[in-house]
Amino acid sequence: MRRLLSYRDARLLVAGQTMSAFGDWAMWIVLAVWMKTLTGSSARAGLVFFVLGLGNLAGPLGGLLANRVKRRPLMIVCDCVLGTSVLVLLFLHDASDAWLIYLVALLYGIIGSVFYPARSALLRLMLPEQLLAEANGILSSLQQGLRIVAPLAGAGLHAAFGGGIVAILDAATFAGSALFLSRMRVPEEKPEPPEHHFLREVTAGIEHVWRTLPLRQITIGATIALLVVGFTETLIFIVIAHLGKTPAFFGVLATLQGVGSIAGGLTAASVLRRTGDVRAVGLGLGLFGACGVLLAVSSTPVVLVAFVVAGVGIVWAIVAFTTALQTRTPLVIQGRVSAAADISLSLAQTTSIATGAALSTLVDYRVLLVGMAAVLATSAVYLLTRREPRITAEVAPLVVD
Repeated sequence: MRRLLSYRDARLLVAGQTMSAFGDWAMWIVLAVWMKTLTGSSARAGLVFFVLGLGNLAGPLGGLLANRVKRRPLMIVCDCVLGTSVLVLLFLHDASDAWLIYLVALLYGIIGSVFYPARSALLRLMLPEQLLAEANGILSSLQQGLRIVAPLAGAGLHAAFGGGIVAILDAATFAGSALFLSRMRVPEEKPEPPEHHFLREVTAGIEHVWRTLPLRQITIGATIALLVVGFTETLIFIVIAHLGKTPAFFGVLATLQGVGSIAGGLTAASVLRRTGDVRAVGLGLGLFGACGVLLAVSSTPVVLVAFVVAGVGIVWAIVAFTTALQTRTPLVIQGRVSAAADISLSLAQTTSIATGAALSTLVDYRVLLVGMAAVLATSAVYLLTRREPRITAEVAPLVVD
């Protein structure tokens, strides 16, 4: 970790992404709580996350864009656009304006489908390959770990002053991220012009994922898992209600998930090296499956533990998946491959959120949670039993300050 942070650009990226993640977590929690408060509907609150996932379906186009322009300027533009967009929420006053929450959530998803493939490719330019796991680990750890304070801060500000102040805070963090990115010095050559027609360029990432066995295995396993993971976006509000808590208790649970995420981020690189990227994703999914079982227990202490376990599992899976995409993919199609994997996951998650919202009105939430855990366990076993092929992607260039 010390070697990673000896890179000036790495320090700037981490600082900017940490600031932006704080605003994101505060805003995302408030979007769901705001919707629940305005409409009284757990299903409509859960659909906020469905719309977030819906925006991510722009992934193939976002990945193509990330491969066609310089990544750092593109990320700055994304920060500026989204920072301006969240201020639309200042015009939200009552339930008739609730559609603005969905609009902002959709923009979050669309712009994220451009920003994160660009960031993944930028890391490949900045760092030697052996430091990518640490870089992904610290970014995931800080991003997820901010759940310790950001959701509580967002929920508290929303309760005291309204959601508008949280929108202003989020816009300010986007401005800070753009400033840190503007101070970076990572050299970027002008991307080469496309060699094939548009459709072939857009699908190049999907083709690479399918032809690369470990990436195909990880994507299949994670996609199956995410077909049910989205159930929690709606079911958590039902769990909270059964515990006799208000919707704002979601902020407390998210904070505990952040505690688990810090532990997951600090250990992810070690787990990845010991088990390999495919099995590390399986371990992460297995832990999240255990969380599903624990959430089915109507006990506040057990639910609190469930969110800590979920935090560890999410970060292990994210770090392993992201590192696999980076190390098993040539830089020239990095953005498109990242987007191709994201589109599969986002489509599965978006579907599961909508399905969970519908089923929550028909089936007991505990049955849905246990069923979710069973599917996650199946995905975990599938990945844990795969053989680990050697990495064959080109080695990332070493850029020294």
